[in-house]
Amino acid sequence: MKLAEELNSGILRLGLKIDCQTQNKLLDYLALLVKWNKVYNLTAIRDPAQMVSHHLLDSLAVLPHLWAGRWLDVGCGAGLPGLVLAIAHPDWSVTLLDSNSKKTGFVQQAIIELGLKNVSVCCARAEEFTVTDKFDGIISRAFTELGDFLQITSHLLAQHGGWVAMKGLPEQELANVPNNYLVEQVITLCVPGLDAARSLVIARNKEEQTQ
Repeated sequence: MKLAEELNSGILRLGLKIDCQTQNKLLDYLALLVKWNKVYNLTAIRDPAQMVSHHLLDSLAVLPHLWAGRWLDVGCGAGLPGLVLAIAHPDWSVTLLDSNSKKTGFVQQAIIELGLKNVSVCCARAEEFTVTDKFDGIISRAFTELGDFLQITSHLLAQHGGWVAMKGLPEQELANVPNNYLVEQVITLCVPGLDAARSLVIARNKEEQTQ
């Protein structure tokens, strides 16, 4: 199956409505990832077809559970999921954050080549990153333990904002979440072409839920 067909089939199976122009831009991003990966080792996955399921569809699968606003992708790596979300939702503002300059360099080049106007990238550690306008949502994919993710990014989340953590099986990590955070939902995801457990953990500040 061609990459375009595999992507379109997966999008339909996820129940998403993403037009052809946007799908083509996702494939353009994939082509850049394949090209740069040969030199910079951005991802362990080398097969472009596998990248469709493991990277593009895996990132897109979270879309029905997100909300509009300003998003921060912490530990964005090669732009996953943040760059994919930004392509799918040009009306959202997305900031990509990673401490690896090699990866943020790729992401910056991808933003330029894809002509994305709603994305910015910063090379810094989450603990040291500061902003004037805090984020409505903070997302991560295989970044760190759930409790650590919440604690080291809490200074970046706007009041009544929420965290979204992409996980495999999160049960053990849930037990270690500090008491001042509320795990609102744990959603099981089914990603087309991906034979692995996928979950989405949505959390919020417990104190702000009572205000």
